[in-house]
Amino acid sequence: MKRLVVLGGGESGVGTALLGQAKGYDVFVSDKGKIKEKYKHVLEHNEIAWEEEQHTEAKILNADVVMKSPGIPDKVDIVEKIRQQRIQVVSEIEFAARFTDATIVAITGSNGKTTTASLTHHILKQELNVGLAGNIGDSFAKQVLEKNYENYVLEISSFQLDDIVDFKPKIAVLLNITPDHLDRYDYKFENYIASKFRIAENQTKDDYFIYDADDPVIVKHLEDHPVQSTLLPFSLEKSIENGACIENENIKIKINNSQITMPTSNVTLEGQHNLKNAMAASTVAQLLRIRKQTIRESLENFQGVEHRLEQVLKINRVQYINDSKATNVNATYYALESMDAPTVWIVGGVDKGNNYEELFPFVNEKVKAIICLGVDNEKLMKTFGNMVDIIIETQFMSEAVKIAYKVAEAGDNVLLSPACASFDLFENYEDRGRQFKEAVRNL
Repeated sequence: MKRLVVLGGGESGVGTALLGQAKGYDVFVSDKGKIKEKYKHVLEHNEIAWEEEQHTEAKILNADVVMKSPGIPDKVDIVEKIRQQRIQVVSEIEFAARFTDATIVAITGSNGKTTTASLTHHILKQELNVGLAGNIGDSFAKQVLEKNYENYVLEISSFQLDDIVDFKPKIAVLLNITPDHLDRYDYKFENYIASKFRIAENQTKDDYFIYDADDPVIVKHLEDHPVQSTLLPFSLEKSIENGACIENENIKIKINNSQITMPTSNVTLEGQHNLKNAMAASTVAQLLRIRKQTIRESLENFQGVEHRLEQVLKINRVQYINDSKATNVNATYYALESMDAPTVWIVGGVDKGNNYEELFPFVNEKVKAIICLGVDNEKLMKTFGNMVDIIIETQFMSEAVKIAYKVAEAGDNVLLSPACASFDLFENYEDRGRQFKEAVRNL
């Protein structure tokens, strides 16, 4: 009997454990932290052995295969020992893909992947049997075990791609590459770029690679490291033969000889970056032969994603906006770019080696006050201290929102767009966003 050890007892870990057990593996789950009660119940109910707050080497180093949760860096002691023993380390995406023949659409990028994956799923589900997994919702492994969909849309992070072996999506989407998570890539941007491109490394000419032709990082890497798959670029700036572009305020998508056009004004999501997300999603839908009418209607009625430029409430003619999902500078760039009124900006958290320079023009032009919400706000105070009249720091969401309420005037926006990870004060970005919404409702 083959032994599967799962490092990390979260959503992807427990999903993998269940799938592994069903496929005849002897399964053991090990978590350095505490495992949530709901996951413990699942493990116990299924009689899967587990441990928490430790990694017992004797129970781990006898594995045939290890599934490592994406949150665990390679530099961790136990992972180095596993690799020294030449035990195969895989991500949940790799493990689960081995047990399905479904058509896989894999979406990655530094920003926009949740929105694009959700939008793609929203279009496809009108006509296909399709699951949405990866970084969203129930784990991919659990869905392969329980649902057995014919198609999957997967939102995939670079960390999940780091541990693939044979994973090969029929359609790969690469939205953009901007510096993020560099702490996990030896602070080398090229390592992070290579990691993102692994999404296409096993593809053949029968597969498709959809990417942003306006992104210089992607274009340069493709020139130096060509992929085997059929290229379908999208662009707001260039005219594209095979792929998607803008012509006379219309999105035009052409694949081989089939073409679809629709007015850009029909896309409910605001902002230039969302036009790109819509182009990517529509290109996938057209490849999978979704009717043009369905694609158009789906773009018109898609509601967007929680914690991503989510309009919460208007109080005294001040709009409160939850963009807690902006965990890097580039995501906050999109948020500030889309502000059309003076903005009180709530920012801060765990800095991942951020460079805030690209935000300066927007801060000078649109931001009237900055509220730093983090354990250590020194870098933010230094960076932005001279740019705005009001800059205040706090470690409580409720206080941050009360300060914003005092500072904002009729017609202003209050924007939570942290540009940082959330782990110093919150469980995760969802917790941060929910606390923001709660505090706004309590004003």
